[in-house]
Amino acid sequence: MTEPTMSRKFKNIYTKVEKFCFDREDPALAIRNMRNFSEGYDAFGIEDEEMKVLRDRILKEHKLTPHEIADFGLILLQTGKYEFGTLAIMLIKKHRPRMDAYVRERIKEWLDTAVENWVHADLLGSKILPVFFELELCDLESFVSWRDSRNKYTRRAVLISLMNQRKALDAEAMLRFIEPLLQDQEKVVQQALGWFLADLWHRSSELVELFLTEHKAQIDRYVMKQATSGMPLSKAKTFRPKGNKNKHKNKGNKP
Repeated sequence: MTEPTMSRKFKNIYTKVEKFCFDREDPALAIRNMRNFSEGYDAFGIEDEEMKVLRDRILKEHKLTPHEIADFGLILLQTGKYEFGTLAIMLIKKHRPRMDAYVRERIKEWLDTAVENWVHADLLGSKILPVFFELELCDLESFVSWRDSRNKYTRRAVLISLMNQRKALDAEAMLRFIEPLLQDQEKVVQQALGWFLADLWHRSSELVELFLTEHKAQIDRYVMKQATSGMPLSKAKTFRPKGNKNKHKNKGNKP
């Protein structure tokens, strides 16, 4: 898709966003939040509730269409500023029922080229991507290009989105779909993979246990530990490798 241009309308909104953020900048809060983002965090230090005020003001004053938000959102995300990216997601979230194929492709572009942290990936995965399934804008087959994206945050968002579709999609089909991600070495993807398998186990325990048994040799220790975290310990131990060595011992709940 072509790069979105900074129209007069977009420039006007962008100027308001910049002023809003610089006026409310809180470096101390930004520094405190930095510990949750091991791969970098470029932020003003503004709470989400304040950003919602800006979101509502923009929607009221400028009447943006879903297509305009999809284009403007890419511009915001490309700045690398955390609050700008959060605002983009907040804006499109307000138009979920009106999203179409154009918006879907722009959102993929957000993830593939501009998303740089796990929070934005998880917000898109939990709040936006599932809507594409609900609106029949995609299915598992068309979702393959998302799963195989070169951007680790796109791959993570895919797994998060499937967790929000576990009642709507066939469990066996989802397990076949995520199989290629067992080889993924990115920490943020491994985390989401473990959570997905643990979550699906509560719905389809037999299928997940069969899957874990079949791929036991391929599954990373950390992923297996997460995947079996909801099982009785006696059962979980049958899947986990013996010994104390764990090359991922420093992995926590956040990237």
